[in-house]
Amino acid sequence: MNSIERNNPKPLYVQLEELIRNNIDTGIWKPQTAIPSESELSKEYDLSRMTIRTACQNLVQEGVLYRVPGKGTFVSEPKIMTESLAYMGFREQLERMGYETTTKLLDSAIIQASGSVSRKLRIPEAAPVMLIERMRYLKGRPISLHYSYIPVQLCEGIEKHDLVDEQLCIILEKEYQLLPTRIQETLESVKASKKESQLFRVEESYPLLILEDILFAQDDTPYEYSKVVFRGDKIKLKYEFHNL
Repeated sequence: MNSIERNNPKPLYVQLEELIRNNIDTGIWKPQTAIPSESELSKEYDLSRMTIRTACQNLVQEGVLYRVPGKGTFVSEPKIMTESLAYMGFREQLERMGYETTTKLLDSAIIQASGSVSRKLRIPEAAPVMLIERMRYLKGRPISLHYSYIPVQLCEGIEKHDLVDEQLCIILEKEYQLLPTRIQETLESVKASKKESQLFRVEESYPLLILEDILFAQDDTPYEYSKVVFRGDKIKLKYEFHNL
């Protein structure tokens, strides 16, 4: 769509959203550059300021655009498309796409399993589990927060390994013969907690995505429960299914 069609059954603000997306997709409006002001868009497309504001606000909420107070509305960087983390780690996917990542180990400690963790790992509540907490950065900016919970009896001494530069799944496979044969995965939207807002450098209640995986060994025993927190405006998850 290259123009607003008054006889089109689509609402005007939806047509404008499509026009804006097209300008971005075709490279007319490039990432990190300002789009025309509400006044300019109103004149160009003969639309009310309210229609312009509604369309732009919807695209801001989706992460297509972002606003800078006092400066205007800008085109966001395109979201990074990643696949399920069940069979390939987030870091490996990013590096295969050519991105340079860094990792910071926030914590590695033996803790008592909470009720939620114990149910997911099928172990008694308060049983000892190893918590490994890491932050991933892309171009120096926080992109994902990773929590991994593993029963201590399955991974004794894991804290002695390089948990920053080595992928956890590789350590578990090579050193502890833990390889997933079945995975449960869930995805949900949440609001940033105080801790997450500080780590991601966003305001509290900022929309985030949480991807949770439970990995099962060959005997169908769960050996790892992981939780990965993403910025929803930076990441897009792709799921692909094939008929059996």
